[in-house]
Amino acid sequence: MDIVEKSWEVQKDIEEKFKRLGNGRYMRVLKMARKPTTDEYMKTVEITGIGLIIVGLVGYLIYLLMYSLKLIN
Repeated sequence: MDIVEKSWEVQKDIEEKFKRLGNGRYMRVLKMARKPTTDEYMKTVEITGIGLIIVGLVGYLIYLLMYSLKLIN
């Protein structure tokens, strides 16, 4: 089998996998998906921002602790 035939075979396999994807559980989820309302979006942004701030503060506190213990120059 030469390289051209092999590439066509791989292409057909990929196309078959994508055809089955449309009939499975993933397509059901995509069909049910909707655009979030402004309130939902803002709540998600707030929660994500608070999480980033908390993670940053924990990292900074660890840095200060290590600096005070002279583990960092």
